Amino acid sequence: MKDFIGTPGTFTGLFLRISQFLFAAASIASMATAAGFANYTAFCYLIASMGLQVIWCLGLSCLDAYALTKKAVLRNPILISLFVVGDWVTATLSLAAASAAAGITVLYDRDLGYCKMMDCRKFQISISFAFISWLLIEISSLLMFWLLAMG
Repeated sequence: MKDFIGTPGTFTGLFLRISQFLFAAASIASMATAAGFANYTAFCYLIASMGLQVIWCLGLSCLDAYALTKKAVLRNPILISLFVVGDWVTATLSLAAASAAAGITVLYDRDLGYCKMMDCRKFQISISFAFISWLLIEISSLLMFWLLAMG
């Protein structure tokens, strides 16, 4: 069976997981350095969601690196179904957290005008990184679902 781009145990799969990890970590770093982020539940939810994604992507990138060094094939249906469920859960949480944080930022910036007093630029950068990370994990979740469907 042919390997697709992003398949577990390939270089592209490892690159995809490392990219997800880096963007999620950048989102956490940008939000954590902004003053007063802990006062807003949506921003704390974004930190928690990105933290879960960092842990998930780091674990899977270690598994991919191990499979590459041992030349193992990660095509076990049970393992692929675990990847599907994990990717879909983290993708859903990431999208919900990024959307909630984006909604709060738009409310404070455009509607209430609080961004003159707050550090909204770091909030916006963090949310942008979160959406990029979500896009990457959504790609890998669709790939995992496709692999599971192929059997």
